[in-house]
Amino acid sequence: MTTTWNAEAYDANHAYIWNLARGVVDLLDPQPGEHILDLGCGTGHLTAAIAAKSATVLGMDSDAAMVEQSKQNYPAIEFVQRDGADFDLSERFDAVFSSAVLHWIPQAAWVASNVYRSLKPGGRFVAEFGTRGNVQAILSAIVKAMNGAGWHRTDDWTPWYFPTMGQYLSLLEDARFTVEFAQRFERPTPLDGGEDGLRNWLEIFAHRLFPEVGERDRPAVEREVERLLRPVLCRDGLWTADYVRLRFVARKAMRE
Repeated sequence: MTTTWNAEAYDANHAYIWNLARGVVDLLDPQPGEHILDLGCGTGHLTAAIAAKSATVLGMDSDAAMVEQSKQNYPAIEFVQRDGADFDLSERFDAVFSSAVLHWIPQAAWVASNVYRSLKPGGRFVAEFGTRGNVQAILSAIVKAMNGAGWHRTDDWTPWYFPTMGQYLSLLEDARFTVEFAQRFERPTPLDGGEDGLRNWLEIFAHRLFPEVGERDRPAVEREVERLLRPVLCRDGLWTADYVRLRFVARKAMRE
């Protein structure tokens, strides 16, 4: 079982991740008795919000620490460790839900195929994730800071998958979904932690952003990122991340 996330720090410093995603749960509109898969459940807070609507929910995450934290947070809900790009569950679902996860999985076509297979006829795929332009200011500052410290990065470097809206909707249609709703929107996101907000954000995602930077050099790189971004993303000691999101509802055909 692999662990790449600090689940305790994620829970302690990043509540905005699930608090701002309550609208995606509303878009899902879970009904009593429905069987729903939460793909990339994190520490389980949105899984629990869906379960509170009297739906039966299975939380799924690729990270062992996240799954363990979810089980501790919500022992009455079932959670399993599976890879979003390569899973085949025995049960079929009325809906698959996902929030702030799909941009971590570059094998997007595999995800769409897996989700389609996991749905009952007429089932829906409801999700939100980062789209083109998401955290662009933060990423540009990281590139500058890393280049200044001797690690070469180009402006188009990214550890994430941020497709355009058109690219992703075409991918869903190629997977045989019918897209019923899609919205791209800017969502400047206040970071928890006050003056430490950006540092907390960098630390929880540092394993993806700074893969070569050792523990000794990382604080200096992070301080440079803070210096570069302070005039842009910090006001009155509060940091804001420049999020851009894609939210959609896609449906599997009743008959194939």
